Amino acid sequence: MAPIRLNQIELARRWKISPRTLERWRWLKLGPPYLKLGGRVAYRIEDVEAYEIEQLRGQA
Repeated sequence: MAPIRLNQIELARRWKISPRTLERWRWLKLGPPYLKLGGRVAYRIEDVEAYEIEQLRGQA
């Protein structure tokens, strides 16, 4: 099974943020790791989910 990847638009929709926010985060070296494939940006779903878990606040 091929790994699941999200493009910038898909991740922006998932998080309800602007694609430009993701572009800015990449420039600032923030956010989840990403791949550059043929000039296109892709995010591996496992990296996205790991980043989401890291961002959890208020866990007891």
